[in-house]
Amino acid sequence: MSKTFHVKSFGCQMNVYDGERMAELMEAEGMAASDKADADLVILNTCHIRERAAEKVYSEIGRLRRDDGSKPVIAVAGCVAQAEGAEITKRAPSVDVVVGPQAYHRLPELLRKAAAGGKDALDTDMPAISKFGALPKRGKQARPTAFLTVQEGCDKFCTYCVVPYTRGAEISRPWGTLIDEAKALIDGGAKEITLLGQNVNAWSAEDDKGREQGLEGLIRALAALPGLARIRYTTSHPNDMSEGLIAAHGEIDALMPFLHLPVQSGSDRILKAMNRSHTTQSYLKLLDRVRAVRPDIAVSGDFIVGFPGETDQDFEDTLQLVRDTGYAQAFSFKYSPRPGTPAADMDDQIAPAVMDERLQRLQAQLNIDQHAFNMKSVGRRCDVLLERSGRKAGQLVGKSPWLQSVHVEADGAAIGDLVTVDLVDAGPNSLAGECVMRKAA
Repeated sequence: MSKTFHVKSFGCQMNVYDGERMAELMEAEGMAASDKADADLVILNTCHIRERAAEKVYSEIGRLRRDDGSKPVIAVAGCVAQAEGAEITKRAPSVDVVVGPQAYHRLPELLRKAAAGGKDALDTDMPAISKFGALPKRGKQARPTAFLTVQEGCDKFCTYCVVPYTRGAEISRPWGTLIDEAKALIDGGAKEITLLGQNVNAWSAEDDKGREQGLEGLIRALAALPGLARIRYTTSHPNDMSEGLIAAHGEIDALMPFLHLPVQSGSDRILKAMNRSHTTQSYLKLLDRVRAVRPDIAVSGDFIVGFPGETDQDFEDTLQLVRDTGYAQAFSFKYSPRPGTPAADMDDQIAPAVMDERLQRLQAQLNIDQHAFNMKSVGRRCDVLLERSGRKAGQLVGKSPWLQSVHVEADGAAIGDLVTVDLVDAGPNSLAGECVMRKAA
């Protein structure tokens, strides 16, 4: 087996988590992490949500060939691997291993098979639970924040989305496994844990006393673990925001006042075509209920512009929803037809130039709202978890409770510290804070 490795992850936070677990898997095999340029093994952990993201993978494969004509061992993992399977090695013969997102625990075995000259070093099965059981235990974290996948897959079948086909059906990891992994992350230095899932708020399982628990029950149990200061979760579906989870936002101090709740469109007609199973009004009423228990909550969302059949009025409805909501952050994308999804075969596909113009207008409004939210934060006193060094000497950057980047100068503080700051200035993408005190670890 190769001696050094490099993992490059594309796409979502779930892929970041998977990339970390693959790195731990390789380290358990006695390998050492290295830069991509000189690694013996390069793992491309791929995303298939948008066409451009998939094409990036093939460009990346081509760039791995070195000046002397050699190449590293190449493994393609993730959702592109799941969706395209053996077609990857047909299109890119330099690829040695193809492994889907639910089978990467078999990566060492597949690498050994490829090294022995095997031509079938491919696995795109979907046994999610066995994957987690086969992965090594978590160790020390390189940063004070950590991801913890609690749920995978999706049963919603939005007409534009490949996730049900690449990640499989919704499945929840067991209670005890998650508590143990969270404890290991905390022991390894994590002070903030973000719970991950394609529909993270659909998580449910029996606790250690045999009681059925939803995500709010897991959050309460994690909040009681010594050393864990902050909890976040993403990505949520509006239909899975239970009353208990809403109440948790007002009752659990460790649960940060930030909610990522994708809506995708402000047009009920388009939402129905997307198979989103919620309306703009039900979405806005849901936000009202969350804000009733946590008035300072920051709301984030996802938007797709140019979905097949989207009219000018449909897009204007989306802009109006954005204005009504006042997003603190948001992600917006042009519709990208994915092979095998119902939307890819719909009539009235939107011209690229129209999508470009709509995306620019939407992003302009979202930028205005984000800046406004940041400006309203000036004057607040809050805790900031320091995560990295800033550009200026002595400057550190961390996250506010509302997931804003905050630049501070704090004598004697270090990455991983939780410091109390006064927010004194705001820009479109970050804030400046003055340190008041350093909190005890």
